Amino acid sequence: MKYIYFVGISSRDRQLLKLAIPALGALLAEPLYVLADTAVVGHLGTSALGGLGVSSSALLLIYGLCFFLAYGTTAAVARLTGAGETRKAASQVVQSIWLAVFVGVSLGLIIFIFSSQILGAMGATGDLLIQARIYLQISMYGAPAMLIMLAGVGYLRGVKDTVRPLWVSVGTAVLNLVLEIILIYGFKMGIGASAAATVVAQWIGAIIYLIWIGQTIRPHQISLAPRFDLLKDLLRVSLELLTRNLSTAGTFLIATAVAARISDVDVAAHQVAFQIWFTLAMAMDAMAIAAQAMIGNLLGAGDSSEAKKVGERAIVWSVGIGVVSGALLAAIHIPLSEVFSSDPAVTALASFLFIYVAAMSPISGIAFALDGILIGAGDHRYLAKAMVAATICTVPIMCLTRILDLGIGWLWATICLFMGLRSLLLGMRFRSERWMVTGI
Repeated sequence: MKYIYFVGISSRDRQLLKLAIPALGALLAEPLYVLADTAVVGHLGTSALGGLGVSSSALLLIYGLCFFLAYGTTAAVARLTGAGETRKAASQVVQSIWLAVFVGVSLGLIIFIFSSQILGAMGATGDLLIQARIYLQISMYGAPAMLIMLAGVGYLRGVKDTVRPLWVSVGTAVLNLVLEIILIYGFKMGIGASAAATVVAQWIGAIIYLIWIGQTIRPHQISLAPRFDLLKDLLRVSLELLTRNLSTAGTFLIATAVAARISDVDVAAHQVAFQIWFTLAMAMDAMAIAAQAMIGNLLGAGDSSEAKKVGERAIVWSVGIGVVSGALLAAIHIPLSEVFSSDPAVTALASFLFIYVAAMSPISGIAFALDGILIGAGDHRYLAKAMVAATICTVPIMCLTRILDLGIGWLWATICLFMGLRSLLLGMRFRSERWMVTGI
């Protein structure tokens, strides 16, 4: 990436793109875990696909709660390095990794024990519940590994290294797919094999991150032992991000629960559409990740004017990605749906929902870019308030679509409303410039 040049654009844009392009690759690779699971498991039958949909939505909520490990670490490390405090930045990631271990083990045990209750609350019953429980329980063995990876990628992004996370994401996604195909098609195993393949890939990725981070921080000669005072402070500081993550992930979890209560076909189609949206959204978020690192670094160095200009360009690029990806999806929505299921009813409904995903993509570009900008600035409290407000406004409408039996189309219209409110509230904060706080 060092030797990539972009003709006809500013140096600011070039720097954003040099960070965003490998980040884009990594973000596209991350949802390949679930996309691969969806494509392979979809051919095991509608119940298996629906079970995967419910359980993966629960996993997204669980891991969504912990995304502060990546986002919070990126913002803190970027600001510290911008201020010249590289040793403090190294100490930050050590405690983030310990926090990942503690949270990962605790969450894994809790979710494993109460998996049936969690999935039942999401509307899973009968064979759907059995399939979902198998996938969710096995997935919990990879919870600590996934969180270690989040902490590791946050540190590397904070020091403006988005290339190595790309290689880990692609490598583990390919490994997951290969193992999954071998176990399910070769050995005729069920949905549990899909989860097991993911767990193996996650632990290999976590080990790679630990090796790389160890090599990076060794010259600073900092203690590797957990410091519970710092861990307590890290949890306290991350509370806003946890609230933000819970509001966002919880909204989509409730949407899945509503879909599950319509029919198995509806929740299966919803799962396919949601994973496509998630893939496109994370691709748009690549520019936001680049902005996180650059804005945190600039504000740490005291340059608020340049930080705002970087944010403006990040929004432009992210919206552009949303427009292009949405148009492409609209063009191929029918044949694409057939990749994920052999059930004609599921493919027909999924292709219909893809139109909602395509229309929502530019709005998602705005929302994700602004989200990344404010995270990079450390404006976590406002983010939490904005996300809670958007959730409070839209979740009752989601529930109403089921009570009135309006169908899954109206449910997805409400999801579009959620993203619109999210963009509006974050846009107001960006224009106010109250997020531009310099120093450490």
